[in-house]
Amino acid sequence: MNPKLFRSLSIFVRIVETGSMSKAAQELAMTTSAVSQQIKQIEREINLSLFNRSPRDLTLTEAGELYYQSCLAILSAAQQTSEKLQLLQNRPSGQLKLVAPVGFGGGILSKPLKQLTDQYPDFDVQLSLSDEPVDMIKSGADLAIAIGPLDETNLVARLLASWPLTLCVSTNHELATNSLLAPWQLTNYTRIAHSSAEFPLTHKQDQQSVQLPKPRIKVNNMHSIIQLVCDGVGYAILPKPEVKTLLDNGELIEVCPQWQLPKYDVLAMTPERDILAAKTTIAIDILKQHFDEISATL
Repeated sequence: MNPKLFRSLSIFVRIVETGSMSKAAQELAMTTSAVSQQIKQIEREINLSLFNRSPRDLTLTEAGELYYQSCLAILSAAQQTSEKLQLLQNRPSGQLKLVAPVGFGGGILSKPLKQLTDQYPDFDVQLSLSDEPVDMIKSGADLAIAIGPLDETNLVARLLASWPLTLCVSTNHELATNSLLAPWQLTNYTRIAHSSAEFPLTHKQDQQSVQLPKPRIKVNNMHSIIQLVCDGVGYAILPKPEVKTLLDNGELIEVCPQWQLPKYDVLAMTPERDILAAKTTIAIDILKQHFDEISATL
């Protein structure tokens, strides 16, 4: 496909999907004026208006809806062709849009991203970090790293790793001097918890299962929870790979070590497609390799 035409169609589609020329411009690293000019050029060529414009809303005209559906079909066909060619060449190229939990930005992804960019010079990565659910289709993401188990989804999930959770507190916290308490004896201490998950503790010997006291602080960002624990605000269930360095250097210690928590699954999520692009397939393989290395150290 003509690169200029592909660019023009892609800009139009992003405007429709974001609902805003300014948002599309921001995503595409363009000025709003340049995006507007692209749309005006298309409208001059087809001699029809694509959008109903008002100060607040940008909606498709009948012609715009028809053009949008045609663009989707054209871009999808072009993408599938490109992915088939990349698979034949076994050489990833272009940009991988990767979404991952915020905590993974603290070093877990450093080695795999370095290998990807060192090994494949025609390949680059746009990494977005979020602990909130991501609409992969709307965001245009190629690959998302998610924490399972997940509710039913129309995405394809591939297991990357199963990692342990650990109950931690700062060594400067008063609980650190009495970390051998049973879980039900923690009611006098502030518990911090992620807003989307609860896990039971099971005794390592008699398999007794109990729930922790109700959290006093709930946070929707694991990186922030780790920081609060390090600052001595309270104790929390934390992902061991994300705090291993803090445990090793003595900044954090484990609480109730005679009790264990279930493991959590780390999943590679991709949209349902007949063919997975080489860039995505290779990224999954490299992530799995490095996550296996992390698992061996836990």
